[in-house]
Amino acid sequence: MSQIGRPLTDGDEVSRRGALKKITASSSLLLAAPSQLLPGPRADKKVRMGVVGGGFGSSFHWHEHPDSKVVAVAELRQDRRTRLQRQNPEAEAYVDFKDLVKDKRVDAVAVFTGVPAHAWMAEYAMKRGKHVVCAVPAAITLEECRRLIDTVKSTGMTYMNAETSYYYPSVMTCRRWKREGKFGEIFYSEGEYNHDIEDLRNESKWFYYKGKPTWRLGLPPMFYITHSSAGVISVTGERLTEVACLGWGHDHDALRENRYRNNSFSNSVALFKTSGGHSSRITEFRHCAPAGMVRNAFYGTRMSFFDKVGNGEATVSTPPHEMTDWEPEDHQDLLPPELRKSSGHRGSHTHLTHEFVSSVAEQRWPAINVYEAVAFCAPGIVAHESAREAGGWKKIPDFGRAPG
Repeated sequence: MSQIGRPLTDGDEVSRRGALKKITASSSLLLAAPSQLLPGPRADKKVRMGVVGGGFGSSFHWHEHPDSKVVAVAELRQDRRTRLQRQNPEAEAYVDFKDLVKDKRVDAVAVFTGVPAHAWMAEYAMKRGKHVVCAVPAAITLEECRRLIDTVKSTGMTYMNAETSYYYPSVMTCRRWKREGKFGEIFYSEGEYNHDIEDLRNESKWFYYKGKPTWRLGLPPMFYITHSSAGVISVTGERLTEVACLGWGHDHDALRENRYRNNSFSNSVALFKTSGGHSSRITEFRHCAPAGMVRNAFYGTRMSFFDKVGNGEATVSTPPHEMTDWEPEDHQDLLPPELRKSSGHRGSHTHLTHEFVSSVAEQRWPAINVYEAVAFCAPGIVAHESAREAGGWKKIPDFGRAPG
């Protein structure tokens, strides 16, 4: 399928004829009965999915979306392959990813494998005529970023990144507020991903499986920046253009093994310049990290927004000193009725499922298309290089934006 149109953004409904109509929380459409809320035209045929990776990959809703069907699964580990088979009893089961890609019934491949495999698997599948939705990060080298974009251009296949924080309720609300001008000028933003790794406290959990190292062993924290950067970039609408980063590590065998680019850091702090002439701070902590996972903050001339750590709540501030609690929105009105349910990572999994299936069915660029995917991960790749050079400023490549 060729890719046309623009990403479906929060607050947009698509009529059965595919015309886009902007709506707000006050729209009468949002007051309609659930059966009347069917965002997006129904596909002429279901998107036939192949799911690769039975860990994280089993937590998405391809088997429940009204316009998709899982026809194949693949997983090296027997326990996880069994999990996918139980979830999708009619699907063909494979061990090898490449065998799944050969399956002619598969229209699209969901890649939920280890980080180092993401880019090459996505590229491999697209070159063989499959659309791809891939877990984060999209890439761990700038060359992989370039190859992903080149592959989308040369094949015309749809590529989407499954960045969960993009569909956190607070981030979705802030994107709408930005479009409505409520922030005024966002002159400063923050992103944090605090995820304490038990292995760094000598409690084996992430770094080894049956005595063999996993992809997480020694991974530079900034290589997994996308949970932090997705909110910053998608809300401000700006690219991160330059970075100065400082890293910190401690005496631990896992860091001394240096599996990735001589990494000695468990925690990193980066200051970014943006394409709009503003600044942003992003932290990635894996050791002694404070409670909570993803947090964003946006400082504007008319209004500011601050996530509270770990609980999905937030505070809104308006000058000079007024502080109010944010009233959470679940944004489930943007989903087909079949997916209006609780899902992983603050409800993001159902939104990611719907956006990918809809983008393939409607032949349009997904919201987290390949250009956004590399814009989310490339700043972290460059930030790590800055940290290795004691914090010197480094320029981040501009990979462009999707047409339209």
